[in-house]
Amino acid sequence: MKKLANYIVLLSIAVASLSCGSEASLQKYYIDSQDNKNFLSVDVPASIITLKDDVEPEVKEAYKSLKKMNVLAFTKNDENAAEYAIEKEKVKKILKNSKFVELFRMKDKGRSVVVKYEGDDSSMDEVIVYASDKEQGFALVRILGDKMTPEKIMKLGKSIKDVDDNNIGIKQLEGFFKNKS
Repeated sequence: MKKLANYIVLLSIAVASLSCGSEASLQKYYIDSQDNKNFLSVDVPASIITLKDDVEPEVKEAYKSLKKMNVLAFTKNDENAAEYAIEKEKVKKILKNSKFVELFRMKDKGRSVVVKYEGDDSSMDEVIVYASDKEQGFALVRILGDKMTPEKIMKLGKSIKDVDDNNIGIKQLEGFFKNKS
Protein backbone atom coordinates (compact mmCIF):
# COMPACT_ATOMS: atom_id res chain seq x y z
CA MET A 1 0.00 0.00 0.00
CA LYS A 2 2.90 2.32 0.82
CA LYS A 3 4.39 1.73 -2.67
CA LEU A 4 1.06 2.66 -4.26
CA ALA A 5 0.96 5.88 -2.26
CA ASN A 6 4.52 6.70 -3.38
CA TYR A 7 3.60 6.09 -7.03
CA ILE A 8 0.56 8.35 -6.70
CA VAL A 9 2.68 11.11 -5.15
CA LEU A 10 5.31 10.76 -7.89
CA LEU A 11 2.64 10.78 -10.59
CA SER A 12 1.04 13.88 -9.06
CA ILE A 13 4.39 15.68 -8.98
CA ALA A 14 5.06 14.73 -12.61
CA VAL A 15 1.65 15.98 -13.75
CA ALA A 16 2.03 19.18 -11.75
CA SER A 17 5.45 19.88 -13.22
CA LEU A 18 4.18 19.29 -16.75
CA SER A 19 1.28 21.67 -16.30
CA CYS A 20 3.63 24.34 -14.92
CA GLY A 21 5.54 24.19 -18.18
CA SER A 22 2.46 25.01 -20.20
CA GLU A 23 3.52 28.56 -21.03
CA ALA A 24 2.50 29.76 -24.46
CA SER A 25 4.76 28.64 -27.28
CA LEU A 26 5.21 30.12 -30.72
CA GLN A 27 4.17 26.85 -32.36
CA LYS A 28 0.96 26.70 -30.30
CA TYR A 29 0.23 30.35 -31.10
CA TYR A 30 0.52 29.62 -34.83
CA ILE A 31 -1.80 26.62 -34.56
CA ASP A 32 -4.35 28.45 -32.40
CA SER A 33 -4.42 31.47 -34.73
CA GLN A 34 -4.76 29.66 -38.07
CA ASP A 35 -8.55 29.47 -37.93
CA ASN A 36 -9.03 33.06 -36.75
CA LYS A 37 -10.52 35.15 -39.58
CA ASN A 38 -8.25 38.10 -38.71
CA PHE A 39 -5.12 36.08 -39.44
CA LEU A 40 -3.55 35.03 -42.68
CA SER A 41 -1.37 31.94 -42.35
CA VAL A 42 0.87 30.60 -45.10
CA ASP A 43 3.88 28.30 -45.33
CA VAL A 44 6.40 29.43 -47.91
CA PRO A 45 9.21 27.22 -49.21
CA ALA A 46 12.58 28.96 -49.45
CA SER A 47 12.74 27.86 -53.09
CA ILE A 48 10.18 30.55 -53.92
CA ILE A 49 13.03 33.07 -53.61
CA THR A 50 15.67 33.20 -56.30
CA LEU A 51 18.89 35.17 -56.06
CA LYS A 52 20.68 37.09 -58.78
CA ASP A 53 23.48 35.19 -60.50
CA ASP A 54 26.24 37.56 -59.33
CA VAL A 55 25.49 37.33 -55.59
CA GLU A 56 28.40 36.76 -53.17
CA PRO A 57 29.20 33.14 -52.24
CA GLU A 58 28.47 33.87 -48.55
CA VAL A 59 24.97 35.04 -49.45
CA LYS A 60 24.41 31.89 -51.53
CA GLU A 61 25.54 29.78 -48.57
CA ALA A 62 23.15 31.62 -46.25
CA TYR A 63 20.31 31.16 -48.73
CA LYS A 64 21.02 27.43 -48.98
CA SER A 65 20.62 27.10 -45.20
CA LEU A 66 16.95 28.17 -45.44
CA LYS A 67 14.20 25.56 -45.80
CA LYS A 68 10.86 27.30 -45.31
CA MET A 69 9.06 30.20 -43.72
CA ASN A 70 5.83 30.14 -41.74
CA VAL A 71 4.04 33.47 -42.07
CA LEU A 72 1.24 34.54 -39.73
CA ALA A 73 -0.16 38.01 -40.32
CA PHE A 74 -2.88 39.94 -38.49
CA THR A 75 -4.47 42.65 -40.60
CA LYS A 76 -5.82 45.41 -38.36
CA ASN A 77 -9.02 47.31 -39.12
CA ASP A 78 -11.57 49.38 -37.19
CA GLU A 79 -13.62 46.32 -36.20
CA ASN A 80 -10.77 44.26 -34.76
CA ALA A 81 -8.61 46.93 -33.09
CA ALA A 82 -9.28 45.54 -29.59
CA GLU A 83 -8.40 41.99 -30.67
CA TYR A 84 -5.28 43.34 -32.39
CA ALA A 85 -4.06 44.80 -29.09
CA ILE A 86 -4.70 41.48 -27.30
CA GLU A 87 -2.93 39.40 -29.97
CA LYS A 88 0.01 41.78 -30.11
CA GLU A 89 0.52 41.41 -26.35
CA LYS A 90 0.33 37.61 -26.62
CA VAL A 91 3.12 37.62 -29.21
CA LYS A 92 5.27 40.00 -27.18
CA LYS A 93 4.87 37.75 -24.13
CA ILE A 94 5.90 34.66 -26.11
CA LEU A 95 8.94 36.43 -27.57
CA LYS A 96 10.10 37.52 -24.08
CA ASN A 97 10.92 33.87 -23.38
CA SER A 98 14.60 33.55 -22.54
CA LYS A 99 15.05 30.78 -25.14
CA PHE A 100 14.88 33.45 -27.85
CA VAL A 101 18.08 35.42 -28.46
CA GLU A 102 17.69 38.88 -29.97
CA LEU A 103 19.62 39.66 -33.16
CA PHE A 104 18.34 43.19 -33.61
CA ARG A 105 15.46 45.59 -33.03
CA MET A 106 14.35 48.62 -35.01
CA LYS A 107 11.58 51.25 -34.59
CA ASP A 108 10.51 54.00 -36.96
CA LYS A 109 7.30 56.03 -37.36
CA GLY A 110 4.89 53.59 -35.70
CA ARG A 111 6.58 50.54 -37.15
CA SER A 112 8.85 48.10 -35.40
CA VAL A 113 10.81 45.01 -36.31
CA VAL A 114 12.34 42.52 -33.91
CA VAL A 115 14.50 39.61 -35.08
CA LYS A 116 15.22 36.80 -32.64
CA TYR A 117 16.42 33.24 -32.91
CA GLU A 118 16.23 30.01 -31.01
CA GLY A 119 19.39 27.95 -30.67
CA ASP A 120 22.99 29.00 -30.18
CA ASP A 121 25.57 31.02 -32.10
CA SER A 122 26.77 28.04 -34.11
CA SER A 123 23.41 26.53 -35.03
CA MET A 124 20.07 28.29 -34.95
CA ASP A 125 16.93 26.16 -34.88
CA GLU A 126 14.74 28.95 -36.17
CA VAL A 127 14.74 32.69 -36.77
CA ILE A 128 11.70 34.72 -35.77
CA VAL A 129 10.87 38.04 -37.38
CA TYR A 130 8.14 40.08 -35.71
CA ALA A 131 7.09 43.22 -37.58
CA SER A 132 4.27 45.51 -36.48
CA ASP A 133 2.65 48.66 -37.74
CA LYS A 134 0.19 50.67 -35.62
CA GLU A 135 -2.16 51.12 -38.57
CA GLN A 136 -1.86 47.90 -40.57
CA GLY A 137 -1.27 45.10 -38.06
CA PHE A 138 1.58 42.67 -37.51
CA ALA A 139 3.36 39.76 -39.12
CA LEU A 140 5.17 36.94 -37.41
CA VAL A 141 7.57 34.95 -39.59
CA ARG A 142 9.33 31.77 -38.51
CA ILE A 143 12.32 30.97 -40.70
CA LEU A 144 13.35 27.33 -40.51
CA GLY A 145 16.51 25.84 -41.95
CA ASP A 146 19.64 23.75 -41.55
CA LYS A 147 22.97 24.97 -40.19
CA MET A 148 21.75 28.56 -39.97
CA THR A 149 24.02 30.95 -38.10
CA PRO A 150 23.41 34.55 -37.03
CA GLU A 151 26.18 35.74 -39.35
CA LYS A 152 24.66 33.98 -42.37
CA ILE A 153 21.16 35.24 -41.68
CA MET A 154 22.35 38.82 -41.11
CA LYS A 155 24.34 38.70 -44.35
CA LEU A 156 21.31 37.38 -46.23
CA GLY A 157 19.10 40.06 -44.66
CA LYS A 158 21.49 42.81 -45.71
CA SER A 159 21.59 41.35 -49.22
CA ILE A 160 17.85 41.34 -49.77
CA LYS A 161 18.50 43.66 -52.71
CA ASP A 162 20.16 40.67 -54.38
CA VAL A 163 16.84 38.87 -54.76
CA ASP A 164 16.04 38.53 -58.44
CA ASP A 165 13.69 41.35 -59.54
CA ASN A 166 11.96 38.99 -61.97
CA ASN A 167 11.25 36.41 -59.27
CA ILE A 168 7.89 34.92 -60.28
CA GLY A 169 7.37 33.21 -56.91
CA ILE A 170 7.78 36.46 -54.97
CA LYS A 171 5.39 38.28 -57.32
CA GLN A 172 2.79 35.51 -56.84
CA LEU A 173 3.22 35.71 -53.06
CA GLU A 174 2.85 39.52 -53.10
CA GLY A 175 -0.34 39.12 -55.14
CA PHE A 176 -1.64 36.55 -52.68
CA PHE A 177 -1.18 38.94 -49.76
CA LYS A 178 -2.72 41.89 -51.63
CA ASN A 179 -5.79 39.81 -52.49
CA LYS A 180 -6.24 38.76 -48.84
CA SER A 181 -6.19 42.27 -47.38
